[in-house]
Amino acid sequence: METTQHRQIKLGAFFLIPGHHIAAWRHPDAEASSVMDLKLYQKLAQTAERGRFDMIFLADSYSVSNRYPAAIEQIVSARPEPLTLLSALASVTEHIGLAATASTTYNEPFHVARKFASLDHLSGGRAAWNVVTSKYDEEAMNFGGQTHLQHGLRYERAEEFVRAVTGLWDSWEDDAFLYDKASAKYADRAKAHPPNHQGPWFSVMGPLNVPRPLQGHPVVVQAGASEPGRELAARTAEVIFTAWPALREAQRFYADMKARAAKYGRSPASLLIMPGVFPVIGRTREEAEHKRAALNSLVPVEAGVTLLSALLGMDLTGYDVDGPLPELPGVEEMNGGRSRHQLVKALAAEGMTIRQLYQRIAGGRGHLELTGTPAEIADTLEEWFVSGAADGFNIMPPYFPGGLNDFVELVVPELQKRGLFRKEYEGTTLRDRLGLARPVHPAVRARMTESSGAR
Repeated sequence: METTQHRQIKLGAFFLIPGHHIAAWRHPDAEASSVMDLKLYQKLAQTAERGRFDMIFLADSYSVSNRYPAAIEQIVSARPEPLTLLSALASVTEHIGLAATASTTYNEPFHVARKFASLDHLSGGRAAWNVVTSKYDEEAMNFGGQTHLQHGLRYERAEEFVRAVTGLWDSWEDDAFLYDKASAKYADRAKAHPPNHQGPWFSVMGPLNVPRPLQGHPVVVQAGASEPGRELAARTAEVIFTAWPALREAQRFYADMKARAAKYGRSPASLLIMPGVFPVIGRTREEAEHKRAALNSLVPVEAGVTLLSALLGMDLTGYDVDGPLPELPGVEEMNGGRSRHQLVKALAAEGMTIRQLYQRIAGGRGHLELTGTPAEIADTLEEWFVSGAADGFNIMPPYFPGGLNDFVELVVPELQKRGLFRKEYEGTTLRDRLGLARPVHPAVRARMTESSGAR
């Protein structure tokens, strides 16, 4: 575990091939046709590990939007399934964490518990589950529905889902499997604890047919910033990936989440806040600004308007792109991603035209966007880290592989020079590297409490 005196920045490498900028696939150096190429992902994973990143992070969704023609024609819509990919990457890396997204709305707890427990064992204790509730009606249509579950109900289901999954991970005590050939005893029945979960949303008997994960529980990550999302994170998450474009907003969120964790009897240090950062890096500021302008010049108007429409939950295709935004719906009318809607709506209040706004969010989509030299990028990361806005950052390269290479080769050494980031990996599991305690099995904790009381 880290001490306060030795607190260092945590880094996630957010893999979104061919890049996080909406026009990344058109960049001359981007691997536009390699979205399903395992060799590219292996190379990127090894680059991130060489840069001593804490984890690789893969987002996911269960649909291809077909509301707007540009969504299919001009925006990348193909992605590998995250757990399949991370299982393959586990075999070519040794230290870096492997974080995958799995929705609580379109999965079952047993499936998720088994897959992440398996990944944790196969990777030597490096798995993390990013808990999302999904946000698009198109996803519902791929799972027998017509409309997405209402926002509040999604989070009710998600909370029970996480409880069911963690109960399944605790199906067995750590030493339940004996493998004793002489006595013909494979497992100790007394150390099996089927969760027998019964709730409004799920009925799960158990036990899980995988031993307890090496980390006790794979690290639980969450990304929602709405009120229900914050409460879910405060109760269940250990890492929060969040989006804030400005320091003061990030500081307020950081303080709020640390206080909520304490409200649930948790140490503030047990909940790490890692905002997303979209960095465009140049050896000079002029070079960096030129890179950013070149990326923005590649955005087709239709794709930019589609992106903005999706984030705001309103069709903007009939409006003048060089005119102002129309009146936008209130957040209470949204059943999609409410926190991102509010972020983009706040940017719109600055008086930008539709074109200016989609160019502003074409890379970070509401996350912190930095354009500058390695030292300037490091200055901002350090400021956020030391001023109570972040425990680390989820790095979102504008295009791959070049954007990741730039960060590893130029920014990481700057952070290391300042004593803000590791030079070598510590510990053996992702929890070790993040400074998160390994969960004690409930049955073991109960016996410890009983023993202590007896004394």
